[in-house]
Amino acid sequence: MRRGTAIALGIAIGIQLASFASWSAPDETLEISGGTTPWSQAIAPRLLELKSLGIELRFRGIGTGRGVLSLIDGKVPVAAVGDTLEDSVAAAVKAAKAENREIAIPGNLAYTKIGADEQVVIVNKSNPVTELTKAQLKAIATGKIINWKELGGADLPIKVVVTEPSLAPGQFFRKSVMDGEAYVQDAIEVRSPREVITLISRHPGGFGAAADVHMKEAPGSAKVVKAPAIMRPLGLITVGPPTGVAKKVTDLLKK
Repeated sequence: MRRGTAIALGIAIGIQLASFASWSAPDETLEISGGTTPWSQAIAPRLLELKSLGIELRFRGIGTGRGVLSLIDGKVPVAAVGDTLEDSVAAAVKAAKAENREIAIPGNLAYTKIGADEQVVIVNKSNPVTELTKAQLKAIATGKIINWKELGGADLPIKVVVTEPSLAPGQFFRKSVMDGEAYVQDAIEVRSPREVITLISRHPGGFGAAADVHMKEAPGSAKVVKAPAIMRPLGLITVGPPTGVAKKVTDLLKK
């Protein structure tokens, strides 16, 4: 190899390595805990943009309630949530109750909206039912309708699947569709929104609500039925107005 060519090649490699080093070593890191839907739908698509600004995000998908609880406990500076501020705090209280403890809610929590999530109503794909009204959704979830034959389907018991109280999806459905009434007593509670899809895929009589984004990614043996639109807000919560790297991130993501 000629000396000039070798020098040029060395310079090119040096530039590439320098570029890679600057890309790989973020200037700032932000830890976020909370719901997987706000992360996958509103935050993850902007990761490369954030990385180009020298910001790396570290995320723990533990649900809205536990995410806000981690924020209040001082474990993370930001919580990602799939509901309003008020209802996300309520989910945190339920998460604390599940741990047999009480929490003091800071009076200066700040909420930044970063998007919205459409919840879709799902059943097992073997179910012939294709459309449900709001009144029917409420009647199913509260246990007033217990068999699919009452809705033109097979003679099959309905099995309601819902996320546990510390997770936002099930509580938002309860608020927006069920008018705050309780779920049927034998409803199956799961610890992840995606588990709703998994269980309904396994149960021919399954019924529940899932994030539209999750159904598009991996529907399993579940299908979406036509129903009134259910939209919930996605947001970030901080104690006090966001500052430093948290402000940079919220400013970029806010809607």
